[in-house]
Amino acid sequence: MERDVTQRGGGPVTVRRGIPAGAERRAAELYWDAFGRKLGPALDPPDKAVPFIAAHLNADRAVCALLDGRLVGLAGHQYGGRSLTGGSARAVLRAYGHLGGLRRVLLLALFHRRPAPGQLVMDGIAVDRDLRGRGVGSLLIEETAAVAADLGCRQIRLDVIDTNPRARTLYERRGFTAVRTQHTPCLRGLLGFGAVTTMHRSVAEKAPEGLSTP
Repeated sequence: MERDVTQRGGGPVTVRRGIPAGAERRAAELYWDAFGRKLGPALDPPDKAVPFIAAHLNADRAVCALLDGRLVGLAGHQYGGRSLTGGSARAVLRAYGHLGGLRRVLLLALFHRRPAPGQLVMDGIAVDRDLRGRGVGSLLIEETAAVAADLGCRQIRLDVIDTNPRARTLYERRGFTAVRTQHTPCLRGLLGFGAVTTMHRSVAEKAPEGLSTP
C-alpha cells in the first residue's frame, strides 16, 4: 500500500508499508542515527551495530517514507510477537562474542515491551536529519495508525524517554496521551535517560487535522 503526500517545502513523499528490498542498510542507518545514543551501550560500536540491525530487521514491521525513491524515514511497530528490530540472544553472542555479548543481551532485554491484547506497540520513529520538522514523522504515525486499524487493534502504545522532549511533543500533537511515567535514575549513567513515559492513542480516534500540510 502506497500513498503520496506533498511535504512542506519539497516534493511528494511516498508513504508505504514495509521496507523496500535492498534498503535494509539505509533503514538501519536511519534507525541508528535516531536511537544510537539510547542503544549505544548495548550495540556499540556503530560499525558493528548498523550491520547487525540491518541483518535482523523484520521488513514487514515498518511503515516507510520515501522521497524520490530514497528512504527518508521509517516507523516500526510490534505486533504478533515480532517487532521491527530482531536478533536473538544467540545472534548477539555470535556478533559480539560471548564475553561482551552476554552483557549486551541483558541490556537489550531492558528495552523489551510486550503489547497488551488489542494493542500495537510503536517501535520508534526515525527521520532523515535534513527532513526533520517537515511533517514526515506525522505521516509515519498516521500510517502506523492505519496499520493498527487494519489489524483490529484498539490502541497504539509507545514509550518515550525523558531526554527526547521533541518526540513527546510530536506524539502529543498526533493524539497520544501520557498514562504513566517510570523513573529509572539508576539507568541514567548507563543508558543516558532516567525516566520513560508510556503514551496511548485510541485507534478509533479521528486523526488530527492538517496532515496534508503539517
